[in-house]
Amino acid sequence: MMEKNQLSRRNFLERSALIGAAGIAGISALSSCSKNAKSVDYNFPPLLDKAPDGKKLRAGLVGCGNRGTGAALNFLAAGNDLELVALADVFEDKVWDCHGKLGKQQVEVPKGNCFWGFDAYKHLLEVDLDVVILATPPHFRPEHFDAAIQAKKHVFMEKPAAVDPVGARQVIATSQKAENMGLTVVTGTQRRHQRDYLETYRQVASGAIGEITSAKAWWLQSHVWFRTREEEWTDMEYMLRNWNNFCWLCGDHILDTHVHNIDIVNWFMGKQPESAVGFGGRVRRLTGDQYDFFSIDFEFGNGIFSHSMSRQIDGCANSLGELVMGTEGYTNCKNTIFNPDGTIKWQYEYPKNKDGKSTGIVKVSPYVQEHIDLVTAIRTNKPVVEAERTAVSTLTAIMGRTAAYTGQKVTWQDMLNSTERLGPEKYEMGQVEMEFPTPLPGTQHKA
Repeated sequence: MMEKNQLSRRNFLERSALIGAAGIAGISALSSCSKNAKSVDYNFPPLLDKAPDGKKLRAGLVGCGNRGTGAALNFLAAGNDLELVALADVFEDKVWDCHGKLGKQQVEVPKGNCFWGFDAYKHLLEVDLDVVILATPPHFRPEHFDAAIQAKKHVFMEKPAAVDPVGARQVIATSQKAENMGLTVVTGTQRRHQRDYLETYRQVASGAIGEITSAKAWWLQSHVWFRTREEEWTDMEYMLRNWNNFCWLCGDHILDTHVHNIDIVNWFMGKQPESAVGFGGRVRRLTGDQYDFFSIDFEFGNGIFSHSMSRQIDGCANSLGELVMGTEGYTNCKNTIFNPDGTIKWQYEYPKNKDGKSTGIVKVSPYVQEHIDLVTAIRTNKPVVEAERTAVSTLTAIMGRTAAYTGQKVTWQDMLNSTERLGPEKYEMGQVEMEFPTPLPGTQHKA
């Protein structure tokens, strides 16, 4: 493996014929007008405080890191008669670390149902399961998702849905299979299950800010983490244990974290953007091949744009959020709608504490709420499939990443036609014949 921080003049993407599921349809556009509020066409979850009782549901976890362990506990907190009965990860130590953490929470997973290795997910799918929780590095999401649906399992899967256009289109194709099979798929875009975001969306879609004219989204934070390579680690083990720093595994931070904000803008806009122009760079990272920052201008058509920026650099001012502007006001998308002059038009009412003051937090954590919604959909036999919309937001982030990496204007059609697939051809521990140059804008071709 060659890990390079110097700039490369190799083309980052190659132009070729369409591979994978084509013709991704945009989410139905919402046309809002405050003077004539319209009915809101959106599949709102029921927002119960606890999933209804019903058939016992047995779940298996694929990906035993911190997020996977957390997602498993969130699932178990969603209602009664929910069990975690199997674990899978590429690394044995990760499996037993997760097993130990769960044990401290009185969650006992049978040791015979604990698997490790690149094919561990296949063994997990042979266990008697109803639900599969997918929380590996996102590179593996399309393959694992397809296998789970083929095995006729309901799925909770973390975002992003993929790291490249081929993977995103595969997820969309699998999503359509899930719908045809009557399965439920909920994704880790927890803002869409968060009560304040949902009610703010309802207000905006009903016309509270008039016609949407522009938006911006941002996720500015410190560099999250990296692993120093240990002497005995092979190339593959090093990358997998340091996955958050390699584009082929996580998609860069514009996908791994900022996709949340991009998803919100797509949601409020009612569609994905038509094109992207942007830039980014790398000045502080110590490992991997990713950028430190992105600044992307997404064009939605009809003169409507969204500015999207993300950054992971220590020692800088940090914040995150979204803002959508309209002809009659604007909103932070989370809990407040403002008049054009900045005065408050509407605010979400949070639960109050014993002193009668607002708690400022929703009644149920959105990380648990999304699992309540998953279990509710299964037990009420009202399937919900969120994978396609998350894949669309994932592909939007990939479009922005591609624009920054190449320095070119990148269109949605480019994403539908792109054959870019990141990562090695086969997965095995050992040395990996891959190079990791930092993308150099202006010397590369768009997809």
